[in-house]
Amino acid sequence: MDVNFEFFSIEPTTIIGTLINTLLLLLVVKKFLFEPVNKILDERKAEVSKTYEEADAALANARSLEEEYTQKMSAAKEESAELIRNATKRAQDRSDEIIAAAKSEAQGMMERAGQDIERERTKAISGVRDEISDIAVSIAEKVIGRNVSSDSDQDRLIDEFISSIE
Repeated sequence: MDVNFEFFSIEPTTIIGTLINTLLLLLVVKKFLFEPVNKILDERKAEVSKTYEEADAALANARSLEEEYTQKMSAAKEESAELIRNATKRAQDRSDEIIAAAKSEAQGMMERAGQDIERERTKAISGVRDEISDIAVSIAEKVIGRNVSSDSDQDRLIDEFISSIE
């Protein structure tokens, strides 16, 4: 079947040959170009997905580490505040103990000083009495003109003299 046109001629064998050549060319291009390119694109897509997954995992890990850090910092702050409170309480207790000991020591010193003063006062009164008794005896001897030798005479004269002074 030959159809001839003046300017244009259609030959079925040429059309079928061209179609077979085009089909073969398409299969070769698909086999050697599209499949490797699609394979490379799929690998790249998988690599990008993997990178995003790793980035998401790293972000989640960073957030968990941040939360853990925040919790540890809070715990550390609470612990340091507790240590400060304990140290302050111990210092206050020690201060109270020192003040109580100082007051107790001061009270003891005051009592000892009072006892020392009383002892010195008693000693001074005793010394004054002895001197007064000696003076009284010598005055009595001069007044009476005789020597007072007995203890009862001395005691009686001393008591009379002291009662007259007071």
